[in-house]
Amino acid sequence: MADYYIHPSAEIAEGVVIGAGTKVWNQVQIREEARLGRDCVLSKDVYIDTGVVVGDRVKIQNGVSVYRGVTLEDDVLIGPHAVFTNDLFPRAFSVDWKLVPTIVQRGASIGANATVVCGVTIGEYAMVAAGAVVSTDVPPYRLVVGNPARISARVCRCGHKLRHQGTEGDTEVLVCPRCGTVIRMSISVSAAEIPIFGRPEQE
Repeated sequence: MADYYIHPSAEIAEGVVIGAGTKVWNQVQIREEARLGRDCVLSKDVYIDTGVVVGDRVKIQNGVSVYRGVTLEDDVLIGPHAVFTNDLFPRAFSVDWKLVPTIVQRGASIGANATVVCGVTIGEYAMVAAGAVVSTDVPPYRLVVGNPARISARVCRCGHKLRHQGTEGDTEVLVCPRCGTVIRMSISVSAAEIPIFGRPEQE
């Protein structure tokens, strides 16, 4: 007996690997050679493309398509109707298009209706706001908002914005108002953070 759940309406291709405790709900489609980790939740109308790798404890909410070339590491959350791409120069008639990979690192969250342009890395425990358009890398523990997405704040592992608590020499002290976590960061690193608009031109 399988140690995962698949709704009767889901369509699962041959050779898909599904980890123990994972739940696959209504109208989900999972293509060939995809790999899903343990204790994941794939909600209604999710599409997992060929060869996609999904880590453990990942939650993918309604209406999300995860296309070939996307990797979701452990503990990632993808909000409803978020969008991934895998081609920087899309044409209906292209026959030699190049797959451009995207990585969403451990613990990151992507908000509802956000768009992630391929070729980026979203860092550990970063947060992408609802409706944001991500076209450049997102550093770990940062919140990005808007179109194009730009750094708005630094966030704790629990997801809440960190507050400036003071300085100690050349170190900035940040504290999470929710869980009390204290983070120390070099002031030079903090000062180097500037919003990034657009992405560099591709060769």
